Amino acid sequence: MALIVHKYGGTSVGSVERIKNVARRIAKWQRAGHRLVVVVSAMSGETNRLIALAKEIQPNPDPRELDVVASTGEQVTIGLLAMALKEIGLKAKSYTGPQVHVLTDSAFTKARIIDIDEKKIRADLDSGHVVVVAGFQGVDEHGNITTLGRGGSDTSAVALAAALRADECLIYTDVDGVYTTDPRIVPEARRLHTITFEEMLEMASLGSKVLQIRSVEFAGKYKVPLRVLSSLTDPDMPLAEEANSGTLITFEEDTKMEKAVISGVAFSRDEAKITLTRVPDRPGIAYQILGQIAEANIDVDMIVQNISVDGMTDFSFTVHRNEYAKAMDVLAAKVKTHVGAKEIVGDPKIAKVSVVGIGMRSHVGIASLMFRTLAEEGINIQMISTSEIKISVVVEDKYLELAVRALHKAFGLEQETA
Repeated sequence: MALIVHKYGGTSVGSVERIKNVARRIAKWQRAGHRLVVVVSAMSGETNRLIALAKEIQPNPDPRELDVVASTGEQVTIGLLAMALKEIGLKAKSYTGPQVHVLTDSAFTKARIIDIDEKKIRADLDSGHVVVVAGFQGVDEHGNITTLGRGGSDTSAVALAAALRADECLIYTDVDGVYTTDPRIVPEARRLHTITFEEMLEMASLGSKVLQIRSVEFAGKYKVPLRVLSSLTDPDMPLAEEANSGTLITFEEDTKMEKAVISGVAFSRDEAKITLTRVPDRPGIAYQILGQIAEANIDVDMIVQNISVDGMTDFSFTVHRNEYAKAMDVLAAKVKTHVGAKEIVGDPKIAKVSVVGIGMRSHVGIASLMFRTLAEEGINIQMISTSEIKISVVVEDKYLELAVRALHKAFGLEQETA
């Protein structure tokens, strides 16, 4: 009898009918002998509605109070799902994050999980209950409600699976797995049967919306078997068929990986680039610039420092487009005069395109093929970043879809691998 964690996103519980279908699916798993913990998001669109309400009251909502408001969406869903399970004859209990003591730090709207007390959940499982837990939320050491940021329900599910030492964590969503790229841009995109944690972590960090990056980090760190699959299939489909559907995210040594050099093309439209020109090239200059950005709780992605000419250099970095204005304000107020930059130049109309694959470790020529493909399409590269299994470039956002389609074709990702 396995202990399985299910996670259902907002579209999966977006209506009463879909919540009832989720209940039928859960019942199928429990009646097969499995013990189930179910993590759910707010109903589709509900978190956006709640945040919009908060902004009507306070244009820049107080983070603590915003978490109080935003966390209520999941509370509705857990109650409805528990009712649906009871209606079809299952024993069920619902809990908010604070009730099962998902302990987090106090970084409101972006909290990180510190610990989970699983005793209450284990007791309910032992008594035959399906335990339904609100994702996305927790509580800090002072008793304040916190939220984990967008996509935080994935993180909640994997963290619970790790704490409970679950046999598997199934992430049910509105897509049927992880694809070589977004099928809405490349119709020939192919679903991957398996992908490594390393590749999935890169894909998530580079813009893939299938899984939230922290959930993949958690799964990799605690070795939680993870599977992405669709909640929009027939809830009564045979269990064996469902259990082997979707995409399995696992360790390289655990299974025979698909032999493609590149596993996918990831992209992000939500990028902005900032450049400080004619910065004195001296020790500590990067810290003087980025230290202030970090103190403002702004995440930095790609960083490029140009070669020094006459003791001066240009320093460029990228941030999320939503934090672009804030970053520019911080630089203007605290950095420009202090570091002696000539000017601060910003560009919020950029995009990042990346190729990812563990096969890059043992194959040469990946970068040259990528750069040649973009050159042949007339796409200029503004920044380049690499790791052992990925190459990312910044381009004008108007070329994003063209770049993705060209790279997907150049690397033959539409073709099944042996």
